[in-house]
Amino acid sequence: MRGTCSMAGCKAVVPSPLEAEDVCVVHFILAVEQSCSDMRRETALGRTPRERQVEIMQYIAGRGELLARVATSGLNLPDETKARVLNAFLTLMNLRENLDRAALRQPIGRSGNS
Repeated sequence: MRGTCSMAGCKAVVPSPLEAEDVCVVHFILAVEQSCSDMRRETALGRTPRERQVEIMQYIAGRGELLARVATSGLNLPDETKARVLNAFLTLMNLRENLDRAALRQPIGRSGNS
Protein backbone atom coordinates (compact mmCIF):
# COMPACT_ATOMS: atom_id res chain seq x y z
CA MET A 1 0.00 0.00 0.00
CA ARG A 2 1.20 3.43 -0.92
CA GLY A 3 0.00 6.94 -0.23
CA THR A 4 -3.41 8.20 0.61
CA CYS A 5 -6.51 8.59 -1.51
CA SER A 6 -6.49 11.50 -3.93
CA MET A 7 -10.09 12.45 -3.14
CA ALA A 8 -10.41 15.68 -1.21
CA GLY A 9 -10.49 15.10 2.54
CA CYS A 10 -9.98 11.34 2.34
CA LYS A 11 -7.09 9.95 4.36
CA ALA A 12 -7.61 6.28 3.48
CA VAL A 13 -4.68 4.31 2.14
CA VAL A 14 -4.55 3.38 -1.55
CA PRO A 15 -4.06 -0.42 -1.87
CA SER A 16 -1.52 -1.60 -4.43
CA PRO A 17 -4.12 -2.87 -6.95
CA LEU A 18 -5.56 0.67 -7.08
CA GLU A 19 -2.28 2.60 -7.31
CA ALA A 20 -2.95 3.53 -10.95
CA GLU A 21 -6.37 4.85 -9.95
CA ASP A 22 -4.91 6.73 -6.95
CA VAL A 23 -8.03 6.18 -4.84
CA CYS A 24 -9.02 4.08 -1.85
CA VAL A 25 -11.34 1.07 -2.12
CA VAL A 26 -14.47 2.98 -1.13
CA HIS A 27 -13.90 5.82 -3.60
CA PHE A 28 -13.11 3.31 -6.35
CA ILE A 29 -16.39 1.53 -5.67
CA LEU A 30 -18.33 4.81 -5.59
CA ALA A 31 -16.84 5.78 -8.97
CA VAL A 32 -17.75 2.40 -10.47
CA GLU A 33 -21.31 2.64 -9.18
CA GLN A 34 -21.71 6.19 -10.51
CA SER A 35 -20.32 5.25 -13.92
CA CYS A 36 -22.59 2.21 -14.10
CA SER A 37 -25.60 4.35 -13.25
CA ASP A 38 -24.70 6.84 -15.98
CA MET A 39 -24.18 4.06 -18.54
CA ARG A 40 -27.45 2.36 -17.63
CA ARG A 41 -29.31 5.58 -18.36
CA GLU A 42 -27.35 5.95 -21.60
CA THR A 43 -28.24 2.46 -22.79
CA ALA A 44 -31.82 2.26 -21.51
CA LEU A 45 -33.49 3.05 -24.83
CA GLY A 46 -31.47 0.55 -26.85
CA ARG A 47 -30.10 3.16 -29.24
CA THR A 48 -26.49 2.94 -28.14
CA PRO A 49 -24.13 2.52 -31.11
CA ARG A 50 -22.29 -0.79 -31.32
CA GLU A 51 -18.90 0.89 -30.74
CA ARG A 52 -20.15 2.40 -27.49
CA GLN A 53 -21.60 -0.95 -26.41
CA VAL A 54 -18.18 -2.51 -26.90
CA GLU A 55 -16.59 0.29 -24.82
CA ILE A 56 -19.10 -0.32 -22.04
CA MET A 57 -18.45 -4.08 -22.10
CA GLN A 58 -14.71 -3.42 -21.88
CA TYR A 59 -15.34 -1.07 -18.95
CA ILE A 60 -17.38 -3.74 -17.18
CA ALA A 61 -14.69 -6.37 -17.69
CA GLY A 62 -11.84 -4.05 -16.68
CA ARG A 63 -13.50 -2.70 -13.56
CA GLY A 64 -14.67 -6.19 -12.57
CA GLU A 65 -11.16 -7.57 -12.93
CA LEU A 66 -9.66 -4.73 -10.90
CA LEU A 67 -12.33 -5.10 -8.24
CA ALA A 68 -11.57 -8.83 -8.03
CA ARG A 69 -7.87 -8.05 -7.54
CA VAL A 70 -8.70 -5.63 -4.74
CA ALA A 71 -11.06 -8.10 -3.06
CA THR A 72 -8.62 -11.01 -3.23
CA SER A 73 -5.36 -9.15 -2.55
CA GLY A 74 -5.32 -10.01 1.14
CA LEU A 75 -6.45 -6.61 2.37
CA ASN A 76 -8.10 -6.68 5.75
CA LEU A 77 -11.36 -5.06 4.66
CA PRO A 78 -14.14 -4.27 7.13
CA ASP A 79 -17.42 -6.14 6.61
CA GLU A 80 -19.13 -2.98 5.35
CA THR A 81 -16.50 -2.58 2.62
CA LYS A 82 -16.78 -6.25 1.70
CA ALA A 83 -20.52 -5.74 1.27
CA ARG A 84 -19.83 -2.71 -0.94
CA VAL A 85 -17.44 -4.80 -3.06
CA LEU A 86 -20.13 -7.43 -3.57
CA ASN A 87 -22.68 -4.76 -4.39
CA ALA A 88 -20.30 -3.24 -6.96
CA PHE A 89 -19.99 -6.65 -8.66
CA LEU A 90 -23.78 -6.86 -8.75
CA THR A 91 -23.96 -3.36 -10.23
CA LEU A 92 -21.52 -4.34 -13.00
CA MET A 93 -23.49 -7.51 -13.70
CA ASN A 94 -26.78 -5.59 -13.84
CA LEU A 95 -25.29 -3.09 -16.28
CA ARG A 96 -24.23 -5.93 -18.56
CA GLU A 97 -27.70 -7.49 -18.39
CA ASN A 98 -29.33 -4.13 -19.15
CA LEU A 99 -27.01 -3.67 -22.11
CA ASP A 100 -27.98 -7.10 -23.43
CA ARG A 101 -31.71 -6.45 -22.92
CA ALA A 102 -31.51 -3.07 -24.64
CA ALA A 103 -29.79 -4.67 -27.62
CA LEU A 104 -32.61 -7.22 -27.89
CA ARG A 105 -35.22 -4.43 -27.98
CA GLN A 106 -33.54 -2.82 -30.98
CA PRO A 107 -35.54 -3.65 -34.13
CA ILE A 108 -33.79 -5.73 -36.78
CA GLY A 109 -32.36 -3.56 -39.49
CA ARG A 110 -32.06 -0.49 -37.27
CA SER A 111 -28.48 -0.90 -36.12
CA GLY A 112 -27.62 2.62 -37.15
CA ASN A 113 -25.96 1.46 -40.36
CA SER A 114 -29.03 1.73 -42.59
